[in-house]
Amino acid sequence: MSTAQARQLKLNAYLSGSGVQGDSWRHPGVDVDAWHNFERYRDIALTLERGKFHSLFFYDNVYADIDALAYHTISPRWDPLMLLPALAAVTRRIGLIGTASTTYNEPYNIARRFASLDHLSGGRAGWNVVTSTGGGENFNLDAHAEHAQRYRRAHEFYQVVTDLWDTWADDAVVADKASGLWVDPAKVKPLAHQGEFFRVRGPLNAARPPQGYPVIAQAGASAAGQQLAARIGELLFTAETELEHARGYYAEVKGQAAALGRNPDHIAILPGVSPIVGRSQAEAEDKYAELLRHRDRDATLKALAAYASLGVDLAGLPPDAPVPLPEHIAETNSHKSRQRLILDYIRQHRPTVAQLYARFTIGGHRILVGTPQTIADDFEHWFRSAAADGFTIMFSSSPAGVGDFVDLVVPELQRRGLFRSDYSGRTLRENLGLPRVPNRRFE
Repeated sequence: MSTAQARQLKLNAYLSGSGVQGDSWRHPGVDVDAWHNFERYRDIALTLERGKFHSLFFYDNVYADIDALAYHTISPRWDPLMLLPALAAVTRRIGLIGTASTTYNEPYNIARRFASLDHLSGGRAGWNVVTSTGGGENFNLDAHAEHAQRYRRAHEFYQVVTDLWDTWADDAVVADKASGLWVDPAKVKPLAHQGEFFRVRGPLNAARPPQGYPVIAQAGASAAGQQLAARIGELLFTAETELEHARGYYAEVKGQAAALGRNPDHIAILPGVSPIVGRSQAEAEDKYAELLRHRDRDATLKALAAYASLGVDLAGLPPDAPVPLPEHIAETNSHKSRQRLILDYIRQHRPTVAQLYARFTIGGHRILVGTPQTIADDFEHWFRSAAADGFTIMFSSSPAGVGDFVDLVVPELQRRGLFRSDYSGRTLRENLGLPRVPNRRFE
């Protein structure tokens, strides 16, 4: 990042493996076959690339919630590390970020897959590092691993993966037909890692990624999540919905990163927001009202109550009833940061059930209803207030919501000089203004 004057928004597109957000699939304009029809995702990716988005980002998990299968598009869904290589073949500049769990994978597999994706895409890969919100029952465990253990494992997991990427020098592959030398053995070093969770000899059987390391994304906002973000994160996806809370998170994480010797400008904090765009405010309100009509009210309220651990059946209450706040609320072992955000909103605003329902997506993210001008005003205010470096856009519908944002909001941001008019480089790091990562083992 060269100067404060040159600073511009970064835009990241949040996508699920089923093609839409979990609460919008019943809308008449939403495609419901993206979970198996690759052409849908090809079209979305090309539209986002036309809009000069920095990256598209795939959320993922490693379980199927039986209780939510009937109404929520959580399953079935694409495996991001199967879908992203296909998208790499039909796009040219947009970054491709996939989620992979440090709790339910092994470092060697993940290091190899993301190195391969970075090569396939010409240096556009990103790894969203998560500890998972569930899934232990599918991996020889009786229950989900405890929060503290998951984060200890994540720190070591990241260390092993990046060390594996560094087991190959950038110029290790010689491929000299005249001499018969394929790889210079002096430029490949075993790892011999032994730690609390992993024993990995190495070296990796994939060449070092073109970017050095794929861009590291992360979404943890609990105390442990912030520590991991400050240490490794380069693109941080958050769920902050209140400006002052977002400013606090922004300052805290960047301050922790600086204390660790990192450049805070090399961390992009991108809160999630779901924009409903209309050419007029009335049109935007009508679009949102239509979305609410097709939403599953009971499912959304159930999800929000579960995130907050309210222990209350919100769906059974009248819309104008105040959201009850029990005296004792158990701390979750899953989304700790999401629990905090929703509880903080309830405590501060004391909403009715209807107000809570209209405030958040089914995943607990901010909804913004307006014109290109008012949405750009909101983005600019957060951006100038040191609350965000850009935004992760959670489209309310697909393909219409994607097209609305690209065709209406992006030009307004460009007109204000807040967003670029073209890509600045070939790799995701170049387009984010991040340096290529040097090899720590062959300096």
